[in-house]
Amino acid sequence: MFVLILTSHHLWRIFRFGASVPSFILNSHQTKVGAFFCLIKMDKSYSVKSLLMNDKKLQTSLASQLKTNLTIAVEGNIGSGKTTMLNHFKESSVIETICEPLEKWTNVRGHNALNLLYDDSQRWSFSFNMYAMLTRVNMHTKAHTTPMKMLERSLYSTRYCFIQNSYLDGSINRFEYSILDQWYNYLISDHKADLDLIVYVRADPETCYERLRNRSRKEEACVPKALLESLHNLHDDWLIHKKYPLPAPVLVVDANYDMPTMKEKYNQTQQEILCNYS
Repeated sequence: MFVLILTSHHLWRIFRFGASVPSFILNSHQTKVGAFFCLIKMDKSYSVKSLLMNDKKLQTSLASQLKTNLTIAVEGNIGSGKTTMLNHFKESSVIETICEPLEKWTNVRGHNALNLLYDDSQRWSFSFNMYAMLTRVNMHTKAHTTPMKMLERSLYSTRYCFIQNSYLDGSINRFEYSILDQWYNYLISDHKADLDLIVYVRADPETCYERLRNRSRKEEACVPKALLESLHNLHDDWLIHKKYPLPAPVLVVDANYDMPTMKEKYNQTQQEILCNYS
């Protein structure tokens, strides 16, 4: 006998439509939708669907917890290919893609905050991360216009990758780190930043560095390879080694390929990426 931990969304789809459950969710240790958890014990005599069919109370509970809108966060290093993935899915009628607010970060009432950060991280890391978390919350709380919302990064990677990196490299001190951590905990306390899935677009630091050189964004001209290596390790610590809390199941996509190959991979994993939404 073993235990599966599934979201109410997927359990309800199995009951109502006979939908399959993506393998990455079956392998998740813990999956949360709102404040609802569901444990199903299984042995050779039962399937998930047959258990649901025979449990009217569970059916009622699942129906009340059913989420009609899902939020996916696309996470990864600088230059890993997150924008490429969002562009691949942006034509879908069921997905709204929301890119990082670069236009806000490069023009805060006339100030280029991103450029200031890269020029002098010791001076500007605290200010930039405070503002970045605010803009992340705006992304999370934007009302759904389609059944699925796909975000380029999230409030969680700001905290566990970028703020963590700023603390580890000394760009922010312990006092500033404590303030940012309390600000983050406050922002997630009302569940407005909840996620249903994280897609980790994972590329080697060398691949990311080469892509940065090729795309030639002004603000990224001085990004050192050491920063990409540090961020790569922090993403792995969070999304693979689970050193920091995970707000949703994680699907890892190997992004060390050229664009045509990546588009093919996205087509092959589309059902998993879209949580079997049809």
